Amino acid sequence: MDRPNILDGTEALDAAAAGVHGSPTSVACLDPTLTIQQVSQEFDRRFGSPAEDLCGRPFCDLVHPSVRQPLMRQFSRMLEGKRHRFATEVITVGQDTAHTLPLTATAVRGGHLPDVAAILVMLPAADGEGTDSGVVVPRKKLLSEVDARILEGIAAGVSTVPLASRLYLSRQGVEYHVSGLLRKLKVPNRAALVSRAYSMGVLKVGTWPPKVVEDFVK
Repeated sequence: MDRPNILDGTEALDAAAAGVHGSPTSVACLDPTLTIQQVSQEFDRRFGSPAEDLCGRPFCDLVHPSVRQPLMRQFSRMLEGKRHRFATEVITVGQDTAHTLPLTATAVRGGHLPDVAAILVMLPAADGEGTDSGVVVPRKKLLSEVDARILEGIAAGVSTVPLASRLYLSRQGVEYHVSGLLRKLKVPNRAALVSRAYSMGVLKVGTWPPKVVEDFVK
């Protein structure tokens, strides 16, 4: 049996978007495979792509690799009927940059069917974003292989001497690379370095020991 049509076209999705929190919102309708079926006009603008390019794509293609695994766990629980709604932060990926944004997802059940027929995903509209909107750097090859391993060690709480032994470097060599990382990420100390790396999506979320996303390694 075919599933009922939960949302009838872009106009319905735009109407739903306008009604969320009384302000414009970017909305996408996903099927149970998490494939994008419909998007609002604000969603087009958020990702800088026309609807025909977005529809048919897996939604997880639009988020940074560092947050895909925990996001998929949230969606899985929803599809299993364990929750109706969830809210989290994700790093969305556009053509040249990424943004850290709040995401809200709501399950939609059609007619008398007990299972999830669709999922509405809501993100803030693109309008009104300033320099403090959570913009993170593009996915550049920021780190050398040694930088990446040192960043992982710092994030895991490894101090300089054992880190130097692990990487066959001198203590001064480790400190040299740490100083370079502080400059690259524009932070004053190691604690801020780790926090900044997570906020930029350089370090994977939900992974232990910490692991740098390969997209950022030269």
